[in-house]
Formats: sequence, structure tokens, C-alpha cells
Amino acid sequence: MVRRRGSRESRREEILLAALDVFAERGYTGASIASIAERVGLSQQGVLHYFPSKDRLLAEVLRLRDERNLDVLALPGEGGAITLDTVAALVEYNAQRRGIVQSFTVLSAESVIENHPARDFFKTRYGTSRAWMAEVIRAELGDELPAGLTPEQAAPLMFAVMDGLQLQWLLAPDEIDMSGLFRAFLSLLKARDSAPGLSGPT
Repeated sequence: MVRRRGSRESRREEILLAALDVFAERGYTGASIASIAERVGLSQQGVLHYFPSKDRLLAEVLRLRDERNLDVLALPGEGGAITLDTVAALVEYNAQRRGIVQSFTVLSAESVIENHPARDFFKTRYGTSRAWMAEVIRAELGDELPAGLTPEQAAPLMFAVMDGLQLQWLLAPDEIDMSGLFRAFLSLLKARDSAPGLSGPT
């Protein structure tokens, strides 16, 4: 059934959300403009009027996904700064958005393929994310963490845990408490007092 046409911006977002679903279900390579157009009651040319290529549509989907996560990361922590609790809130928020988590997991996995159109996006995104995560960890926990980890070493581990939990949660949502397990991992990073061979904070 053809949906009622709204404003240009609302129509663009409708197409992006439909594309997000299709990419989540089929991956980028398996998705088609035709299948996305069908979801929103448009012709292929109708979709291409808003997004001139499949690559451009993918780029806008990824931008929308990150914008929505940044809305959560913009929640004020102490002094308005992003904190580890803010990051944990993002994990909790993602547990309510299966489609977005699924699309991110599928597209990020596909992006390791040479010449994939999302490869540069994810490579840059992870590099930038590791840098700001290291600063968040340093500001909250200092320069030395349990087992002698540095913030720069802990940052990629943080994303490995987040992404790995997302994958396992998608496969077994009734068995994996994504938010609870992530907070448990944060507790390990903060457990300086109980870590063998490490002194407590001064």
C-alpha cells in the first residue's frame, strides 16, 4: 500500500529507516533499491530521486545511525562530559533497538571486504572512537588500570566487548543480558582495589 506523502525531510527519513531494515535483513550486497522502494511505496526512481545511488543511501543510513547514538552520548554526565556511565546507557538504549543493532553488526562485518563502500566509514569510525574512549577512560580511571592496562589498550577492548555482546544478544536475546554484562565489564576495569599487585587510588 502506498503511504501518504509527507514533507521532503520526513520522506527522506522514511526511506532511510526502510533501508536500515533491509540492510539489517540482507546486508548491503544482498539489498536492492527495489526492495527498499517497495517498503515505502515508491518506485526505484522515486528512491533515487532522494538518494542518487545505493552507495549514497548506505552513507546516509550510517550517518543516521551514528546521529541517533550521539544523541545518547550527548546526555550530560558530570560537568556535561561523556562518562563510562553514559556509554553504559548507550548499550542499554541499544537493547531497545534490535533493527539498528542488527544493521550495524551486518554492515560492519561486511565492511572488512576489500572495496566495500562502508569500509572507510568503519575504519575511520573505529579509529576516532578508540581515541575518544581512551580519553573517557583516562579521565575517569587514570593512566593505569587493572593488570597494568593503559587507557589506549582498554579502549579497543571496550568496543570488542560492546560489539561482541551485540552479536551474541542478536543470536540469543533471552540468554544474553547485554546491558548487565557490559556493566559487569566496567566493574572489572574499575576494580583497582581488588586487583592483585595493584595499589588503590591515591
